[in-house]
Amino acid sequence: MSTQQNMTLTLLNEDLVDFPSTADALGDPNGLLALGGRLTPEWLLAAYSRGIFPWYSDDQPILWWSPSPRCVVFPAQIRFSRSLRKTLRRGHFQVTFDQDFAGVIDGCAAPRADGGGTWITAEMRAAYLAMHRLGHAHSVEVWEGGELVGGLYGIAIGRVFFGESMFHRATDASKVAFASLVHQLQTWDCQLMDCQVSNPHLTSLGAVEVSREVFESLLSREVERQAFPRPWPVAPPHAAQ
Repeated sequence: MSTQQNMTLTLLNEDLVDFPSTADALGDPNGLLALGGRLTPEWLLAAYSRGIFPWYSDDQPILWWSPSPRCVVFPAQIRFSRSLRKTLRRGHFQVTFDQDFAGVIDGCAAPRADGGGTWITAEMRAAYLAMHRLGHAHSVEVWEGGELVGGLYGIAIGRVFFGESMFHRATDASKVAFASLVHQLQTWDCQLMDCQVSNPHLTSLGAVEVSREVFESLLSREVERQAFPRPWPVAPPHAAQ
């Protein structure tokens, strides 16, 4: 078992992959569940399959989270806006899957226009690159004139995609990445995409909030379904729906 409760926060044993019940997550900060452990594929797969994810900065230990409410996308219910459909039909951007995972995660880790820092530490970058090499992590790249101008990445387990981060260097590039991914997930009958914590950008794309209990009920079913096909298609079908 995990080393239990230090000021209501569980300290994980690095030698044993074991998380506490998500019901033990703190209310403030919302969803903080445990600290410690490791960022190996074994730890990450165990965490994501239970709706737990790491999020911390360089000056902190590894922190694990399970917030409530949970931000999710139901791919079958997504209807893209008229302006986004118009952008997709123009074909100005080129979209690929899994062709530059390192470039996408580096784009997501780059300083933001608002001066904010990044939570994608060197340790996190290495961990997700390892997950990509094993076929568990995937990227969507958006190109303009041969230059990477946007994208997103995340983890796939069963028929669930766990979105981690997205970025853009050109207007609408991250929206095009999202729409292309959702279209592919619809094709694969994916019923659940995890977006972790809500923000206005995700809400504008159709993300909604559900309780932890609802999320975990859906998750427990969908992670047991047959995994997405591998490898992912290099060039996904056009997403102008």
